[in-house]
Amino acid sequence: MVKEQAGQVLAANLRALRAQAGLSMSELARRSGIAKGTLSQLESGTGNPTIETVFSLSNAFQVPVSTLLTERTAPEVVLVRGAGLDVLSSVAVDLRMFRRLDLQDTVFELYDQRVRPGAVQHSAGHPGLEHVVVTSGRLQVGPPNEPYVLDAGDYVCFPADQPHVYSTADEEPVVSVLLLQYPSDQVVSVLASCVSR
Repeated sequence: MVKEQAGQVLAANLRALRAQAGLSMSELARRSGIAKGTLSQLESGTGNPTIETVFSLSNAFQVPVSTLLTERTAPEVVLVRGAGLDVLSSVAVDLRMFRRLDLQDTVFELYDQRVRPGAVQHSAGHPGLEHVVVTSGRLQVGPPNEPYVLDAGDYVCFPADQPHVYSTADEEPVVSVLLLQYPSDQVVSVLASCVSR
């Protein structure tokens, strides 16, 4: 999806989630820590969301990131061209979401993740588990005080609800696959609680 289409998908999903939860723009700004003006731009499809913005909205609504970024479709064959994907960028990380998978009891989000040298990406935590496979470079990921160092071909899985970091272990960029995993009952109960608020 091109950037303009991705912005329109985010705008539609943001409006729908805010309406379902019965939240004013001011209340969503308070819960997410995002300025009302920025939220207004995102809802109109004219904003330029960062990784932090999308994860803040994910935490505010207590839904997977893919709930904000994807349209629901169920084709038998899915072909996603990386060149057409919108990139969410941050201090050290570029993410491109390939797909959301709703399985019987689990929701997965599949991302291409690139980590740039010279900076550290900090996450305060969010629901689910993170699975990371490094395809090139050396990655430091996990608890801020004792991150795991992964070489190409290495894999790690850790609870995402605690603070964690991403950075390169040397001066070379890192290419990796990120798979976010959420229990679907958590997603359903979270959506129900948003609607009942």
